[in-house]
Amino acid sequence: MAVSSGEGKTAGQEDPVRRESARQRAGEQGLLFDEQPATLPDDIGYRGPTACAAAGITYRQLDYWARTSLVEPTIRAAQGSGSQRLYSFRDILVLKVVKRLLDTGVSLQQIRTAVQHLRDRGVADLAQITLMSDGVSVYECTSADEVIDLLQGGQGVFGIALGRVWREVEGSLAELPGERAAVADTVPADHPADELAQRRRARRIG
Repeated sequence: MAVSSGEGKTAGQEDPVRRESARQRAGEQGLLFDEQPATLPDDIGYRGPTACAAAGITYRQLDYWARTSLVEPTIRAAQGSGSQRLYSFRDILVLKVVKRLLDTGVSLQQIRTAVQHLRDRGVADLAQITLMSDGVSVYECTSADEVIDLLQGGQGVFGIALGRVWREVEGSLAELPGERAAVADTVPADHPADELAQRRRARRIG
């Protein structure tokens, strides 16, 4: 399984010096669960261009991941020509995590398993998870000790603290437009900020 607990990965490797060094590395990387994200409204949705800007991905990536069911919008899926996807805060958090895993060379198959694992978690739980990876496998850590065990054993080459990613997404979305799901259903499909809508308009005019 791509996502597994880091606990017990380094049994017998209790070198105090190595452990303290691993603890310092984890602290410097912000992996020790010091983030306390705020709870956001679950009825606020974000259109494709906003989700892309907050997650740091292209619209083509967003569209491909939605069509292949890697990360689908949970507030509203595209339904027919001209309809707009609406992503939740949690969706955008996962989009940003996927982008980081891809950038570090983790395979799409492993990422799919990791994403499915995250889907099974509650929003509050996500903020208390650190994902560690050696570029091949992805490990879930839910305590500082698990993070340190992986680092001192050399298995966790890099880590992604979801609480920190949460803060980053939260900060990005504060500057970007969102809309309540009930209101979004009444907004015309050709939203001026939507890339596909702009292309359709350009084809009609041209």
